[in-house]
Amino acid sequence: MRKLPDIDQFADLAEEAFNALPAGFRDMCGNLSIRIADFADRETLDHFGMKDPYRLSGLYHGVDLTQKSVGDPVRFPDQVWLYRKPILAEWAQRGDVSLKFLIAHVLVHEIGHHFGLSDEDMHAIEDAAG
Repeated sequence: MRKLPDIDQFADLAEEAFNALPAGFRDMCGNLSIRIADFADRETLDHFGMKDPYRLSGLYHGVDLTQKSVGDPVRFPDQVWLYRKPILAEWAQRGDVSLKFLIAHVLVHEIGHHFGLSDEDMHAIEDAAG
């Protein structure tokens, strides 16, 4: 049985995944903050009508780039939340990808929301990429 990463080790994997992204992609993220929690909080789950906390593996929280203006007031940094336990559960269930790959996948998906892409847009991009 493999030892699952604790929250700090998981954060290190997320940082490695982010740093492995192309520099131009990272630069477009600006001051995006990557946060790690075991699960989304109840308020977030309720907002999406989710009872099962394992259904949400990541979340973008902020104003996407298509909605921002230089005249906007200063805001807190946009955040990507990665939820450790749902990602670990999916990784264990799938068994066909590395944990680092899955973390990167969720991270890129949530950064896509930062860029203003919908879930449908991202699925179409993934399908086109094969």
